[in-house]
Amino acid sequence: MSQSTPAPDTDESVVDAYVFDVRIVEIDAIDGDDSRYRFEAPNHTEVTFDDLEDARRYADVYFDVNGFVEENTGERGVPPEIVQAGKDTLAAYLTTCPWADGNWVASFYGTTPAEIDRYCSWVRDRADEIRTQIEERDFE
Repeated sequence: MSQSTPAPDTDESVVDAYVFDVRIVEIDAIDGDDSRYRFEAPNHTEVTFDDLEDARRYADVYFDVNGFVEENTGERGVPPEIVQAGKDTLAAYLTTCPWADGNWVASFYGTTPAEIDRYCSWVRDRADEIRTQIEERDFE
């Protein structure tokens, strides 16, 4: 995850569009570099990922905690909304950070990568449920 402005020599396309104008945009570098994925939400700092699954997990965390502010958390800071949400949400968020992966997070929690995967699946399930409820109630 990084916070930056995309270079002007890119092609962009929406990969995932969610409720409330939240989306993930693929940034294809014209010069042949690998694609990156930008998470976009109203009033949210631009955040990009090297991996699409990390971007999707970040979106899941965003919906799981009803949005959060990433700005000014620093390179290794965590927004308070995520810390307060519980260990599964924090674990899912940490796996999206460029300096952490499932093994690191498992070590941090004193558990296994399989348990971290389980935490991430719980967050994904809750986020899916939240998005479904919003669509069904037509809150968009």
